[in-house]
Amino acid sequence: MNRYKKGEMVTGCVTGIEKYGIFVSLDEYYSGLIHISEISEFFVKDPSDYVHVGETIKALVIDDSDVDSYHVKLSIKNIDYKFSRKRKKKIIETPNGFNTLSQYLPQWISQKKQEIQIKMQKN
Repeated sequence: MNRYKKGEMVTGCVTGIEKYGIFVSLDEYYSGLIHISEISEFFVKDPSDYVHVGETIKALVIDDSDVDSYHVKLSIKNIDYKFSRKRKKKIIETPNGFNTLSQYLPQWISQKKQEIQIKMQKN
């Protein structure tokens, strides 16, 4: 029985990049190849311009899996194959920097000490 069917979207990890395509590990048994012609509808000079080894991508199964060789033919042509990650917002430093902290820290420490002393006197 075929594990992966034509038309199915799969997730895998890029394990190798050659001039003719991209190798993807799908699970502990199956691996796939994205032939250079299945990377983009435009000319692809170097597959490493599209993915990096170790990257997790989505791909489209373009032919039923081969149960004898545990191999799957894949495509990333015309699909959103990258996982979107939220970009971290850049921290914008205030003009005061740490000045506010250094200004108020002694006061805050003093207040906290007083609160602790009052609690201890009540007990």
